[in-house]
Amino acid sequence: MTYNTPVMQRFGISSPVFGFAHDVATVAAITNAGGLGVYGATRRFPHEIRDELAEIRRLVGDKPFGVDLVLPPGMPEHNSREEIEKHIPEEHRQFVQGLIDRFEVPPGSEPGMRTRFIRSKEIEEEQLEAVMASDVDLFACGIGAPRPAVEKAKELGKTTAALIGSPRHMRSALDAGVEIIVAQGAEAGAHTGTIGTFTLVPQIVDAAGDVPVLAAGGVATHRHVRASMELGAQGVWTGTVWLTTTEHTAHMPAALVEKLLRAQSTDTVITRSESGKTFRQIRSAWSDEWAAEDAPAPLKMPYQDVLVGDLLGAIDEHEIEPLLHSGAGQGIGYASEIRSVADVLRELTSGA
Repeated sequence: MTYNTPVMQRFGISSPVFGFAHDVATVAAITNAGGLGVYGATRRFPHEIRDELAEIRRLVGDKPFGVDLVLPPGMPEHNSREEIEKHIPEEHRQFVQGLIDRFEVPPGSEPGMRTRFIRSKEIEEEQLEAVMASDVDLFACGIGAPRPAVEKAKELGKTTAALIGSPRHMRSALDAGVEIIVAQGAEAGAHTGTIGTFTLVPQIVDAAGDVPVLAAGGVATHRHVRASMELGAQGVWTGTVWLTTTEHTAHMPAALVEKLLRAQSTDTVITRSESGKTFRQIRSAWSDEWAAEDAPAPLKMPYQDVLVGDLLGAIDEHEIEPLLHSGAGQGIGYASEIRSVADVLRELTSGA
């Protein structure tokens, strides 16, 4: 038996695996190995998105690949850090300073990934312009699926998708006109909900009708892929499995790579301390400090971004080992060695 689902036929891919990563080389390798690589561009400037999507196209030729943007509603109108700073409570500032002092974190040489710009409607529009101007094949919305953006992408011949973590989000996604639904269970890394994958996927498949569904959250082996298909999915959306690949680890701190390789499924936690939204990551002193009884409650996005963004950047830059962490799902328990993207993809589709 080999997989040949309608969504695979749509893109002309030989594997039902969609692979999300923030790394250009990893995304290209997923596509070149027969899957469909998806580039996470939410924290990239518009000019970087243009350049990086062009680089992926150069690496994959005419093979398909995608891009993912987080487009949450309720963000501020303008890209103004100064305006956000005015509303950050002093209690939170003091708590962050306490972390800096306790773990002796030197200042970063530049703003952190979350403070390079403010998650805002202004930036969102500029990022969307860069995506629409590209020849990317798939446009995915990680949070939110604004109807105008979905319609524009479809007009330009791009297939559209939305990630959802609850049946109650189905209606808005379908109303927006997305052509693929990614049902993301709570096992997933980064922004995630509370419903487990095995419970969520069948519900979404039933509610989606003729709209194809991809299963996400905890997909780390060929058994997970087969199980997802039995639940009615036409493919899988993966992220955590690529964190420990040769391509992805090439530019990661060695201490963080070791943490990922040692981690078990129980070593991930959901916290709002990263961005203000629920975010599953590797447990570290970072998540422990924010979970302490005397810690303030994390702020909403983008206020939490501004509060901790520079510190997170400095932690990565100076490799402050106790605080180093990464978004990761419970599937990290299967990542015990560094393997190439091609080897991982081969395992995911073996025994089909």
